[in-house]
Amino acid sequence: MYIGLDIGGTKCAAVVGTADTEVNILDKIVFPTAGKTPEQILTLFSNFIEEQRKKYTVDGIGIACGGPLDSKNGIIKKPPSLPLWDGIKIVEYFENKFGIKTYLKNDADACAVAEWLYGAGKGTQNMIFITFGTGFGSGLILNGKLYSGTNDNAGEIGHVRLRKNGPVGYNKAGSCEGFCSGSGIRRLALLELEKLKKKNIVPEFVQKVGGEDNISAKTIAEFARQGDKFCLGIYKKSGKMLGETLSILIDLFNPEKIVIGGVFMRSGDLMYPYAEKVIKRESLCYAREVCEIVPAKLHENIGDVSALAVAKGI
Repeated sequence: MYIGLDIGGTKCAAVVGTADTEVNILDKIVFPTAGKTPEQILTLFSNFIEEQRKKYTVDGIGIACGGPLDSKNGIIKKPPSLPLWDGIKIVEYFENKFGIKTYLKNDADACAVAEWLYGAGKGTQNMIFITFGTGFGSGLILNGKLYSGTNDNAGEIGHVRLRKNGPVGYNKAGSCEGFCSGSGIRRLALLELEKLKKKNIVPEFVQKVGGEDNISAKTIAEFARQGDKFCLGIYKKSGKMLGETLSILIDLFNPEKIVIGGVFMRSGDLMYPYAEKVIKRESLCYAREVCEIVPAKLHENIGDVSALAVAKGI
C-alpha cells in the first residue's frame, strides 16, 4: 500500500492506494492550500497518514510538488505558487515522523511517470509528458528511466524562447509557456485585443464573455467551438507555436510518444491540426514518423496517480 501527497498552489490532496499494474485509490482527502502555512498542511497530511496506518501497511510515501525543488535531498525550494515553502525538508519530516521511505518529485516528472506506468505512455521506452495547464513544462522518460537532469531542471521546455516578442510565460516574452500554456493562451488573446483596440475594434466575444477579466483558455475554447473568428484565431496561433515546440522535442529526444495533459485534453481538436502542419514542416522526418502525439489518459486523476507512482521510488 502506498500514500501519495499532491501539493499544489490551489489545492492539496492525499490518497492511499495500491499501485501495481493498475492503480486503485482506497481513500482520499482534498483541501485548499490558501490560508494555510506549510506546518498546518504537513499536520493535515500527517493526520491522514496516521489514520491510514491503522488500516494498512504503508510501503512508501510519494510527494508531487511544483519546482524548484531538490529531489535527492527531499527539499522544496520556494515554488512560485507556494512562496511560503522555502527550504522545507519534507522528506526528512515524514521519514523521521513515520519511519516510512519517502520520495519527492516535481509535478511534471511525477505525471510523466504516472502516464508511463499507467496511462497513455504504457509500454514505451522513450516518452515525453507535457503539462499544459497554468504553466507549460515536461517530464522525460528516456531509455526506460525518468530523466530529471543534474538538479531537477531537465524538461523545462516552457522556458525556451520561440519569438523575440510575444506573451510572457516563465518570466520570458515569446516563450513556449507564453504561447502554449492555459495562462499563455489568455495572455495571447489580451495582446491581440490590444492590437485591435488601436484600430477601434472590439471583438463581439469580449462583450459576450462579460469583459476582459473573464477571458481564459476555457472561455476562448467555448466561443471557438461556436465559430467565433477571434477565438478560433487564438487557438490557431497557439497551435502553430505548439507545433514548433513539439518539433524541438521530437528532434532532440526522438521519443515514441509525446503525451499532453491539461488544456490539450479538452481543446486539442482546436489546435492540433495547426500543430501537425508545423511538425510535418519543421521536424526530422525519421524522428517524426516513429512519434505518436496523444492526449493524457489519466485525465483528472493524474495528480492522485502521479503521487502514488512517486511512492514506488521510481
